[in-house]
Amino acid sequence: MAGGFRVLHLVRPFLSFLPEVQTADRKIPFREKVMYTVVSLFIFLVCSQLPLYGIHSATGSDPFYWMRMILASNRGTVMELGITPIVTSGLVMQLLAGSKLIEVDNSVREDRALLNGAQKLLGVLITIGEAVAYVLSGMYGNVRDLGAGNAILIIVQLFFAGIIVICLDELLQKGYGLGSGISLFIATNICENIIWKAFSPTTINSGRGAEFEGAVIALFHLLITRTDKVRALKEAFYRQNLPNVTNLLATVLVFLIVIYFQGFRVVLPVRSKSARGQQGSYPIKLFYTSNMPIILQSALVTNLYFISQLLYKRYSTNFVVNLLGKWKESEYSQSGQLIPVGGLVYYITAPTSFGDIAANPFHALFYLTFMLTACALFSKTWIEVSGSSARDVARQLKEQQMVMPGHRESNLQKELNRYIPTAAAFGGMCIGALTVVADFMGAIGSGTGILLAVTIIYQYFETFDKERANEIGLFGF
Repeated sequence: MAGGFRVLHLVRPFLSFLPEVQTADRKIPFREKVMYTVVSLFIFLVCSQLPLYGIHSATGSDPFYWMRMILASNRGTVMELGITPIVTSGLVMQLLAGSKLIEVDNSVREDRALLNGAQKLLGVLITIGEAVAYVLSGMYGNVRDLGAGNAILIIVQLFFAGIIVICLDELLQKGYGLGSGISLFIATNICENIIWKAFSPTTINSGRGAEFEGAVIALFHLLITRTDKVRALKEAFYRQNLPNVTNLLATVLVFLIVIYFQGFRVVLPVRSKSARGQQGSYPIKLFYTSNMPIILQSALVTNLYFISQLLYKRYSTNFVVNLLGKWKESEYSQSGQLIPVGGLVYYITAPTSFGDIAANPFHALFYLTFMLTACALFSKTWIEVSGSSARDVARQLKEQQMVMPGHRESNLQKELNRYIPTAAAFGGMCIGALTVVADFMGAIGSGTGILLAVTIIYQYFETFDKERANEIGLFGF
């Protein structure tokens, strides 16, 4: 344990140099929290539209295309990195602490401060590293053509944008706002994408004349301009390679299904040993690990895509490389985006339509099996490394002097073990299954994006209700 503490103590000299938001020294009123949250979101959205100064181009295949939605990043803008540094540093520190490679006593205030400092320092280092990697990899044009001045300027812009995101997330988490910056930015990015594909006024020429990109606008445009209304409706509902009304309805349906499943939970009664008559409850939700399984699964798949795409560009004739994945340029993409057409990466990619499922049922079956297995395993692993396993919950309840009526204190962990691992594994499988259903139905924003958006929005509604109830004094604490 002492060795673990010494590792954390190495962070202490850097704490004074790291950007920090002071913890609120007063109770922040609910309206003020809403204001801070809205301002933080506004800053993020402005950064998401502010183009990087000094880049020569941001065209061609985007190796990070598959992960941009869940990492709230926008290509060619100062928000290119999105929340990648925060998510990566958070996962690394969580894994190190959960696997006991770094010993942290969460009951000690100094340890918590050092762990947060270490996570922030790692986030800053990752921001610098990724900014340099983006420039050197040629994502903004040849480095020689850019010149040293422009290259340094781009790195500085990405670095300061990363610092802004870290500070905004810390601002919300330290009690000034609602929820966390990570969740807020992910949900906003996904919802923005869905709304844009539903109502986009942009016109695209797909060989049948100019068509509106937005599904709803395209529906009205087709009904107004076409004489054959039945054919116009059919095209609006089933047009290929552009958002259609069926995709939009599928999105709404998946939203409702996920919200319905959010209410599934087992409530275990608990009571205090020290205060007689004080009753409480410990709810175990079906989605016990929330959206973490799908985030981890997406990160795994994205890294496989990235590695496979880079290898295929250089060694397209190599047998092992082809076994990992084959790629070709999408005929419907104007930016030369590559799509998987063979190998492992093809089989772990969702079929794009029911026609694809019928043409290659093995692909659909493999994808379904992979999603269910991966989400269940990641969910079970996450409860161990995040401190939410039956053992950890039992210890927390004992520290709070809470017991379950009708059960011995020594049996608390055994009783929790009946529910928590099952909720984690089955909940993870349900999340994977809902993602697959959304992908098969062609929901806008992908199954992963919708799952993330709905779970985050639902958490915000719960936080909103709790804060509002506390404000009007429904709970006396």
